[in-house]
Amino acid sequence: MAKTVVLSATAKTKLEALLVYLQREWSEKAKQEFIEKLDVKIKQVSRFPKSCPESATFKNLYKCVVTKQTTFYYRIKEKEIEVITLFDSRQDPQKLNT
Repeated sequence: MAKTVVLSATAKTKLEALLVYLQREWSEKAKQEFIEKLDVKIKQVSRFPKSCPESATFKNLYKCVVTKQTTFYYRIKEKEIEVITLFDSRQDPQKLNT
């Protein structure tokens, strides 16, 4: 049974910033293509929560690569999957900590 996927406040903020960045620096088409790829990965994680590699450092934290530039990190909870944060390497790598 598929689990609901929710985004943390941090993940929502980073996703919004990423979408603005993609539209401004690339194009509306690039933004839409990214959204489609993200949707596919979210559906995958929803149906198969352990289909992505688990962190060796943090228990119950998984890494899902959306594109070679973009990754999201999530944890599996009892009734849902929580996306903790997104990281986009096209932007400043120092932002991973913010």
